[in-house]
Amino acid sequence: MRKPNIAILGATGVVGREITKITEELEIEFESIKFLSSAKSAGSKITFKGQEYTVEEATPESFDGVDIVMASAGGETSKKFAPEIVKRGGLIIDNSSAFRMEEDVPLVIAYVNDEDLKKHKGIIANPNCSTSQLMLVLKPLQEKAKINRLLVSTYQAVSGAGLAAINELRENTVATLEDKDFENVCFKKPISFNVIPQIDVFCENGYTKEEMKVVNETKKILHLPEETPISCTAARVPVFNGHSEAVDIEFDSEITPDEVREILRESFGIVVIDNPEEFEYPTTRDASGNNPVYVGRIRKNLAFKNGISLWCVADNLRIGAALNTVRICKKVIEMELYGGKDIVNC
Repeated sequence: MRKPNIAILGATGVVGREITKITEELEIEFESIKFLSSAKSAGSKITFKGQEYTVEEATPESFDGVDIVMASAGGETSKKFAPEIVKRGGLIIDNSSAFRMEEDVPLVIAYVNDEDLKKHKGIIANPNCSTSQLMLVLKPLQEKAKINRLLVSTYQAVSGAGLAAINELRENTVATLEDKDFENVCFKKPISFNVIPQIDVFCENGYTKEEMKVVNETKKILHLPEETPISCTAARVPVFNGHSEAVDIEFDSEITPDEVREILRESFGIVVIDNPEEFEYPTTRDASGNNPVYVGRIRKNLAFKNGISLWCVADNLRIGAALNTVRICKKVIEMELYGGKDIVNC
């Protein structure tokens, strides 16, 4: 099959630039590539594989002849352009939340539920960042024992909220240290030296949208029964990059901490750091700039029957966004699922 023509939509954003970098790192094969953005960023330059490219303004016509679009430009932009991409026989791998829970849109973590890619109708959704790292941990364990119950607490870096949030943490920290007034904009509370128990808006059930993404996306990706009890608390922490998660899992049969360590050591995309007596456990500094999900603090859960507790960290801009997007692209190419093949208009 011929090599695909590729476009990166939202190429000048934080995640878009990471997608560009990882596309080069993973040596994605393509016939041609273009970089697209809003009119505001059009005309800027991007260097890719030693060659300089001019960023183009995204229009419907931009997708003529494009086979695969890796998009990280926000939900409204994805909703605007996805029908145009599909109409032209292309495929969009979307990093926003616009299509994640649509019934006929595969929600995919590469190497977790690749078979779901075959069901695509021109749109593939990339899960939420906190869900993404969790799935690489849960999938191999689920193959050993059925998951009966799941509790997740996330400690999420500001980079998940974009460049403005990164700048706000830096500026707020300086202002606090210098005892100066500071008006926070990105967050509802000051982020420096603080932990904010809110990410996104609150739903009627008292959970935030971020927390419900973990609940709903986990069930969809792992094909868990709808009645599976899952609960999440998501907090924003004053860390520039890297999400941390405390995870409590109840299985339908006994599984020991040693078995969990062995399973995860043999699993794709996982690095186990678990020797607490020597203070060896993963932190966000271990994860930032790297591809794996790091897992440690693996122990028997004292509250659940057949329960395991663990700690995992990952670079949220990579595995939680850009890396999985590019991995999906690579899988689509390997499985020859592009080029208008078996695609219907949305």
